Amino acid sequence: MESLFSMTVIADFLGSSLRLAVPLTFATIGGMLSERSGVYNIGLEGMLLLGAFGAAVGAFLMHTPFGGVLLGALFGATGGLFLAVLAVSLGVNQLVAGIAINMFAIGLTSFLSRVIFGVTATTMSLPGFKPFAIPLLSRIPVIGPVFFQQDLLVYAMYGAIPLLYWLLFYTPWGLNIRAVGEYPRAVDTAGVSVYALRYACVMTSGLLAGLGGCHLVLSQVFLFTEHMSAGKGFIALAAIILGRWNPIGGFFACFLFGACEALQLRLQFYHQDVPYQIFTMLPYVASILALIGIVGKANPPASAGIPYEREGK
Repeated sequence: MESLFSMTVIADFLGSSLRLAVPLTFATIGGMLSERSGVYNIGLEGMLLLGAFGAAVGAFLMHTPFGGVLLGALFGATGGLFLAVLAVSLGVNQLVAGIAINMFAIGLTSFLSRVIFGVTATTMSLPGFKPFAIPLLSRIPVIGPVFFQQDLLVYAMYGAIPLLYWLLFYTPWGLNIRAVGEYPRAVDTAGVSVYALRYACVMTSGLLAGLGGCHLVLSQVFLFTEHMSAGKGFIALAAIILGRWNPIGGFFACFLFGACEALQLRLQFYHQDVPYQIFTMLPYVASILALIGIVGKANPPASAGIPYEREGK
């Protein structure tokens, strides 16, 4: 029993929780940015999958993980562009548009992966990022190996969270985004383009979700498999609410869900006589319970989900 709570085991569990939380965090902060501008991004699942596929194609063709990041981010941003066209320009119901992108991404990546990778898709090993330690910080007991002995995309996430927080809450650009999500007509009256701002936010949202997909391929499994996003985009939607549309709160929500994922993997290993499907439900049950606990306390941006049309159009 003591070995279960040793410092090494705890550090290993926390490290696994962090790694599993990285794709969720990228998708969550991307979804937050989109919703802050007034557009629900239900297509996070599909953008994660597009990013993962782009990462696999880029790493496969360019023989470097940096090529994978470039193409994965591009594919994710393209998914965001499709959502922006449907939801912002055409005024399509944002929930329907997001679901359509999810379905399109599943079909497209399944087909193209067979065309590009063939039968070797599940056996080949793609070039990826390896963990490296940050001097001094990595030597801090427990915390050091968990947070400062990770790969490049994890460190990129560390930078993206405070950067997005600063942009949203301490810059005029962030003020415009939050205003567009609350009362877009006032922003339009002030001479700021609501459409351009929403396009930028939704495409950046897709790019960030694409980086989450990149982490799946380039830092975790080093290959692409069909449907490998495995519902992470939907858990990210719960993390957005649980984090109260705040990047820092969103990260802690994702870390909680990552811990649930790490726990269910360990439970599968130690209880192999129990059907594994029972354990795989744990992150989803945790997300439902977390949302039940804050019903009535978290309010989304007032104009989220509502198409904007200029007066006199």
